[in-house]
Amino acid sequence: MAPAPNPALQPSITLYLILPPVQHFSFFFPVIFWESKLSFLIKNDVVDTSKWKKIQASKVGISASMISHPSWIVLNILHKGGSEAYLVGGCVRDLHHLLLNRIPKDFDVITTANLKQIRNKFHRAMIIGRRFPICRVHIKGSIIEVSSFETVAKHDEEKGKALSSLVPNRCDEKDLIRWRNSRNRDFTINSLFFDPFTCNIYDYNDGMSDLKLLKLRTLIPAHVSFQEDCARILRGLRIAARLHLSFSKDIERAMHDLSASIAGLDKFRLMLEVNYMLSYGAAVPSICLLQRFILLNILLPFQAAYINQQRSVKNSMMLMKLFFNLDKLVSCDHPAHSCLWVGMLMFHLALVKNPQDALVVWTFASVLYHGNWKEGVEFARENAKLNVKFVPEISGFSETKSDEDLAKDVAHFAALVQDSVWALTETSNLLESMSRYPFSPCSGLVFIPKSTAMNTAEMFDLIVEDLKSFIGGRGRISPEINYHLLGIGDPCETRYVLGKIILETMKAGPCGDAAEIATDEKDRLQPKATEEILTNNKSPMKKDKKRAPSSSNPDGNGRLTKK
Repeated sequence: MAPAPNPALQPSITLYLILPPVQHFSFFFPVIFWESKLSFLIKNDVVDTSKWKKIQASKVGISASMISHPSWIVLNILHKGGSEAYLVGGCVRDLHHLLLNRIPKDFDVITTANLKQIRNKFHRAMIIGRRFPICRVHIKGSIIEVSSFETVAKHDEEKGKALSSLVPNRCDEKDLIRWRNSRNRDFTINSLFFDPFTCNIYDYNDGMSDLKLLKLRTLIPAHVSFQEDCARILRGLRIAARLHLSFSKDIERAMHDLSASIAGLDKFRLMLEVNYMLSYGAAVPSICLLQRFILLNILLPFQAAYINQQRSVKNSMMLMKLFFNLDKLVSCDHPAHSCLWVGMLMFHLALVKNPQDALVVWTFASVLYHGNWKEGVEFARENAKLNVKFVPEISGFSETKSDEDLAKDVAHFAALVQDSVWALTETSNLLESMSRYPFSPCSGLVFIPKSTAMNTAEMFDLIVEDLKSFIGGRGRISPEINYHLLGIGDPCETRYVLGKIILETMKAGPCGDAAEIATDEKDRLQPKATEEILTNNKSPMKKDKKRAPSSSNPDGNGRLTKK
């Protein structure tokens, strides 16, 4: 007779109710998940409130003065109207500056008022979204997204009933409302609430502990969470890249198992998530993580194939150096418009497919930076280096090329850059470009909007049409980047910054700022592997957004001084 099983060694069974996307299903179905540990502690059908914490904000370095003025206006109006109002999610995480030293890219508000009440309280407000509607409030030149506790409760009504049966005794009603809402969020570090009027942070899921440990955890088992919304995979990678977080084991497995599901996301959603990854100062670690979880093959297959080939032959990666120099200039509080990184991809695509003389690339970048042909070619001739040997991008160096020939070559290359836009917007052109890498997988997915791509391509029109008469300057002599103009995609400002990035990359050369992606699999298991990519440079903690390319110092006219 077989011995009786030891209950202590048996796996726990947790029953989760999953709400599928409403556009596909209209019913609920139970799924049984076997877990060695419960993702949240429930004993005898009673919620364990020992993890519920109310933390004085000042003790973790957060003060009300750190909240943006427009957000304060929204919070005050809601509060004076008799509603509870909190900051919620990523902004609370990022305000925890003693640990993370990050400025929130935006402030999200949640309130006990319903959406119609919110809209009626503000002159310029509109309700958007179908599945999770929110109210967008336009105030003082900013947009504040305001959600309602009521909306989330209605959406997850069945889940709410299940949670109601687990309500602990003597539970404060406000705690209950916040706790229920926190259970619907993606990661523990995004489930924090900050009451600016009492200066308290409410943490029901050990989010603050995970922040201290720099650890990313989902609130429910990761497979369930990512099946509910596979965009959480991209969001998790983005947060981990920005904050250098490690992954829990179940997130690691789930991301590998479910990575292919992101191909089914709406293209607008994909563009939004990729832009958050590349425009806010963490492009290099984001690309590393996308590559590690085989997601770059889906989103940007040409770039993924390029990285794999460069790594296999141990060549330096010009693409990664471009993004490294982009990361030095932008951040969450000073992001770029998507046309900047789209322009970088176009530039690099054109170089890989049509390698150029180094002097042509120097001149192209210098003209973008200076805003006219005469200064651009003069600077390029005096600063171009003989030892820039990017492979396959640079074909050689011609010191004796005449201005006439150089102008023709630069204009021709600018036209090639424009043409490369189709590989980012048309599946047929992408597949044609991938013939360079016949053994690399290609999803055929293109998600960059044609409007964005065409606006980016138009930035080079003047160079293609009449380079010698090109005048595309920024209208001022200051070398400082105008981040407002850069953020709205102003062509002059974007050309200036793109030229600056290319000049920095050419100046450094293959053995300068950034080397190749780490080949050691163990090192690549964590976002910290980006330090291996930047072998000869420390990852910048503070970005010097004001100075001109460091090949020289700007003179009083805001130009690069000559060597």
